[in-house]
Amino acid sequence: MEIPLLCKKICLYFFLALGLPIGGYAQVLQPGFDKAEFTEILAINARFSESPEMARYIPNPEHSRLLYKSGEVGLVNHWQLWLMDERVAVICTRGSTREGESWLANLFAAQIPAKGVLHIEKDFEFEYTLAEHPRAAVHAGYVFSSAFLLRDVLPKIDSCYRSGIRDFVLSGHSQGGGITYIMSAYLLQLQKAGKLPADMRIKVYTSASPKPGNLYFAYDYEHSVGEGWSQHVVNTEDWVPQSPFTVQTISDLPDVNPVPALRATLKKQSFFKRLFFNSLYKKMTNPSQKAVDRYQKYLGKFTGKQIKKYYPDFVIPDFVNSNEYVRTGKQVVLYPDSSYFEQFDYSRDKTKIMLHHSTVAYYYLLKHNYGK
Repeated sequence: MEIPLLCKKICLYFFLALGLPIGGYAQVLQPGFDKAEFTEILAINARFSESPEMARYIPNPEHSRLLYKSGEVGLVNHWQLWLMDERVAVICTRGSTREGESWLANLFAAQIPAKGVLHIEKDFEFEYTLAEHPRAAVHAGYVFSSAFLLRDVLPKIDSCYRSGIRDFVLSGHSQGGGITYIMSAYLLQLQKAGKLPADMRIKVYTSASPKPGNLYFAYDYEHSVGEGWSQHVVNTEDWVPQSPFTVQTISDLPDVNPVPALRATLKKQSFFKRLFFNSLYKKMTNPSQKAVDRYQKYLGKFTGKQIKKYYPDFVIPDFVNSNEYVRTGKQVVLYPDSSYFEQFDYSRDKTKIMLHHSTVAYYYLLKHNYGK
């Protein structure tokens, strides 16, 4: 389709104003974990995910320049656009801040379907598809936050693409990583539907990230992104990647599973055997279902009501009867050694619950322990 002359002039002005390159580039991103590439991205994330006194322990990005900083939107969310090696657009999403409003995104941890509509404000409905599998479910708070960010991100992606950029990295540390999973899944589904260019290449680097959804979402996401195109870097001593707590129930299993056959077999047993095994079955399954119910009550409806204090017209969505959360993407594991624990000694101050979660800890492990 021919671009009108006025649109061409507007795009040209935007590229020149931001210092974007004009013209075509060959794609440069490759699948798999690249230590130098991730070191650069971690340095970018540290610039706005850490306090200045902490960020000084990580060198400034060497091959990237800042093009755009968003305002704070949604639940105090923020993102930045960087240009790496003059050829790769890097979209970084900030993690949690100290403000309670920011933590609502984490605490709104009941699951919603991976395809649906969020009614956020009277003039703002977010229709989303994050996976094709009908049983895929995702973290409600991260979808809520992504809705605001994507309104700002999508026009910038379009501008970068028009300038000749074909390679995009999405990244985030901590909560920023959880949101990055949702945003990248959204973009991948847009691309699959032909609403984003087929030659646009997306690579994902998350670090210290919470789990974004259930196993069906992970299956769908990893199939969509492709082998080697989504990396999750994790410190084994960091507690955040183990959140949200997962609860698996019988209903999380595929439709074809041993339970229906077992129940059919029990019907053929004597009355007392049926009584015994039914009692045993309930003792095994009821606790996990009650845990899911409590999740939906407190980390769903109750937290949703707190969000409504900031967005009165927000309609709390219906939740999926599940709280099975799993790690997603290729895991890149950073193993601490004795020298690490000398530098990051929890016994010195046991109030520092984020000691092993900071970008500084991840940077130390990346430089000293990974790839020896």
